[in-house]
Amino acid sequence: MFKPSRYLARIMGIDTVQRQSLISFSSTIGVTAVGFLSTMYFAHAVGPAVLGAYFIFVAFFGIFDLVGDGGFGGAVIKRISEGKEQNEYFSAFGVLRILLLVVSVAVLLLLEPFLVDLTSAGVFSWLIAALFVSVFTSTVSYSVYGSGKVGVYQLSGLFNNVLRIGLQVLAVFIGFGVAGLVGGFVAGLLAAGLFNLRFLDLRPALFEWRHLSSLLSFSVWTFLSSSGYLVFTYADTVLIGYFMADADVGIYRVALQLTTIATFITMALRITLFPRMSHWASHGEHDSIAASLTRAFTYSLLLAVPVLAGGWLLGERLLYFFYGASFAAGTPALAILLVVQVANVFMFLQTMTLNALDRPKDSFRVTAVAAVVNIGLNIAFIPLLGIVGAAVATLVTMVLNAGLAYRALSRVMPVGVERRPVGNIVAATLVMAGVIGLYTLFVPLTNVLTVLGAVLLGGGVYSVVLLRMDRSIHDELKDLTLKLGLPWPASL
Repeated sequence: MFKPSRYLARIMGIDTVQRQSLISFSSTIGVTAVGFLSTMYFAHAVGPAVLGAYFIFVAFFGIFDLVGDGGFGGAVIKRISEGKEQNEYFSAFGVLRILLLVVSVAVLLLLEPFLVDLTSAGVFSWLIAALFVSVFTSTVSYSVYGSGKVGVYQLSGLFNNVLRIGLQVLAVFIGFGVAGLVGGFVAGLLAAGLFNLRFLDLRPALFEWRHLSSLLSFSVWTFLSSSGYLVFTYADTVLIGYFMADADVGIYRVALQLTTIATFITMALRITLFPRMSHWASHGEHDSIAASLTRAFTYSLLLAVPVLAGGWLLGERLLYFFYGASFAAGTPALAILLVVQVANVFMFLQTMTLNALDRPKDSFRVTAVAAVVNIGLNIAFIPLLGIVGAAVATLVTMVLNAGLAYRALSRVMPVGVERRPVGNIVAATLVMAGVIGLYTLFVPLTNVLTVLGAVLLGGGVYSVVLLRMDRSIHDELKDLTLKLGLPWPASL
C-alpha cells in the first residue's frame, strides 16, 4: 500500500544535490508538459498574432523587471547563502527593491507613447501591475532560495506555472484573449510569492550602509551580466516585433519554446548547484566545484543531444500537428534554435559557476561582448532573413558567450567534459536517429499519433542503448531509482 510519509522519507534520504535536482527536474518536466499543452491550445484558439502580443508583453516585463531588480536579486541570494547577517541583507534588499520599482515604473510611464506594441494590445496597465507584484514575489522568493530551501523555491515555481496556465486556459476559453493571458501571468506571479512567504524564516531587521554596499558591490556586475542575458532572451522577440508582425513573434517564440525541452536538466542543475557552489567557494573547495561542473555538463548533454537530433528529424511535423499549419513556417528557425540550446548548456553552467565563485565581473565581461554582438546581428539579419535571421544571430552569440565563459572560468579552475560518457551519448543519439529514419520510411508521418510513435520509439531506443553503453550513468540512475522505491527493469 502506498504511504506518502514513507515515500517522502525515501526522498529525504537521497543525497541533497540528487534530491534537489530530482525535484527541480520533475517540476520542470511537469510545468513544461502543461505549458506545451496549453500553448498548443492557445495556438489553435487565438492564433499566432495574439500569442505574439502576449510574448511581447512577457519580453517587456522581463526588461523592466530587470530595471526594478537592479541586480540586487542575485546579490542577495549570494549574501544570504553565505550564512551571515541574513536578516539584515533580506531587509536591505526589500527596501532597495521598492526604490527601484519607483524608478522602473517612472521610466515606463515616460516611454508609454513609444511602446505601441503594448498600448495597442491593451496590456500596458497589466505590465505595471506585474511589476508591483514582482517586488513582493522576488523579495520573498530570492530570500528563501538564498537560505538554501531550493526545493521550496522550485515548488513555488511549479505552483506559479500551474496556476498561471490554468487561469490562462480558462480565460482564453471564456474569450478574454490576450487580457486573459497576461492576467493569468500576474496571478501566477503573486501565487509564487505567497507560497514562498509560508516558508520564509527571515525577518525584517535594521541594516547598515555596509549591507547596502556589500549588495551593491555584487549587484553592479550581476545587473550588467543579467542585462546581457536579457538580450539573449528578449532582444530577438522585441526586434522581430519591430521589424515584422505580431504573428511572426508568435511563430518564432513557439519554435523557441519547443527547443527548451533540451534544457530541462541544465536548468534543474543550475538552480540546485548555485547555492552549494557558492558555499564551497566561500570555503575554498574549488575541487568540489570543478567536479560538479564536469558532471553537470554530462547530465545536461544527456538530454540536449538527442533532443537536437530528434528535433531535426521531426521538428516540422511537431509544429504542424501540435500547434497548427501556420506554425510550421518556424521549422528552419527551430533547426537553428536546437543548436542554440546545446550551446546554452555550456553558457548557463559556466556563467553560473563564475557567479558562485564571486566573480560577477568576469561573468559580465563575457556576456556584455556577446550581448552587443547579438543586438547588432539581430538588426542586420532580421530584415534580411526574418525569424531565421533572429535564430542565426542567437546561435552565433550564444556560441561566442560559451567560449568566452570557458576562457574566463578556466583561468580559475580546470574546466572539462567527461569524454567517454559524452561520446556514448553521441553514439546512442546516432543509433536513435537511424531508427527514427527507418521508422519514417515505413510509417508516413501523416497524423499526430504516428509522430508521437516516432518520438516514443526514438526515446526508448536512445535510453536502452545509452544505459547499455555507459555503466556509470546506468549505475547512478539505477541507484537513484531504487532509492525512490521505484522498479528498475531487470533487462537493464
